[in-house]
Amino acid sequence: MSALIVVLPQAPAGPSTEFAYVVTNDGEHAARHGTARASVLPVPAQAGSETVAVVPIAKLSWHRVDLPRGVGPRSPRLRAVLEGLLEERLLDEPETLHFALQPQARAEAPAWVATCEREWLRNALQVLEAAGRPATRIVPEFAPHAQAALYAMGDPDDAVLVAVTPDGVTPLPLGAAALALLPSLPADTAVISEPAVAQVAEQVLQHAPVLQQASERWVRAAQSGWDLAQFDLSSSGGARTMKKIGALWGDVVASPQWRPARWGVLLLVVLNLVGLNAWAWRERAVLEGKRDAMRRVLTQAFPNVKVVVDAPVQMEREVAGLRQAAGATSGRDLEAMLAALAASLPPQRAIGALDYANGELRVRGLALAAEDVRNVAAAMKARGYNAALSGDVLVVTAEDGA
Repeated sequence: MSALIVVLPQAPAGPSTEFAYVVTNDGEHAARHGTARASVLPVPAQAGSETVAVVPIAKLSWHRVDLPRGVGPRSPRLRAVLEGLLEERLLDEPETLHFALQPQARAEAPAWVATCEREWLRNALQVLEAAGRPATRIVPEFAPHAQAALYAMGDPDDAVLVAVTPDGVTPLPLGAAALALLPSLPADTAVISEPAVAQVAEQVLQHAPVLQQASERWVRAAQSGWDLAQFDLSSSGGARTMKKIGALWGDVVASPQWRPARWGVLLLVVLNLVGLNAWAWRERAVLEGKRDAMRRVLTQAFPNVKVVVDAPVQMEREVAGLRQAAGATSGRDLEAMLAALAASLPPQRAIGALDYANGELRVRGLALAAEDVRNVAAAMKARGYNAALSGDVLVVTAEDGA
């Protein structure tokens, strides 16, 4: 995922403050880095990129707490509970600090809490937002980790040694005196150093360190599952969520890691289009076959029909002609309709006038009540006819197939 990673300065930020930054195009490697004022910080060109703010180690303190029953990450009492749990351990007043709970924390389980100066953090974020670079996420430069490691960083004259362990994050001056203050570490603990202090780190730790630029460390920090934007800083959480969704979508669209998935989706769409077209062609072929069969039945039964336009209609017309020539009646004839109507009407009901045309019989003067109309319609339907009242006229038609 492409991102602009901005390291927040330790001093209060302002419009002229220089921010260290890293641009990554894939979320794993630094494409370029440098320092710049917030207003001229670069913006990754890829769609869906995000801005990640990194809180330096010197501005954070770490505390281990046991969350009580019923208090989880979404609890409305979480801030007050954390203040109560940490009140005796904090050097500053709790209301002046910002709190952040570790990801996936659970009630009745140990959890890490990061704290920093609230106004300092809010001010730095406001400078970025005013410059059009609002932070999507806020991550710590270092966080407690199951895999212990030692990091040497800074300038040769003011080098810092950071011990990252499952038990916390411990920054110390890089010197021989720091060795006695280090927590117990496994023998295979990784030693990582910035090039500028690599020689000092090797002399102090008696171990050749792995070189890592600060920009690479910040890219690794941006991959953290931590997000310090909690409590009052999460008031724009909806916007952050939408930004994260946009960043993920941009990653799916442009990231090389998603190329196989993109090809898979494209192939699936093509296969579905081909399948739909094949299915439509088959249905058209079946329908055309049925039409051809109807035309053959018509021309075989009635050789005098030379041109087939509408086979069902022409078939019905020809059958009606044969019936008329033979003197037989059909359900659409006046006689059949009158016989059915006479059997369906209430007794001794006089008919005022009849009008018959094109298989439709219209009867006037019956003066039927609503209940009578329903009874007549039901009786006529049983005999294969539709009967409905239109004004004071009873309209009778034969059902399809009669």
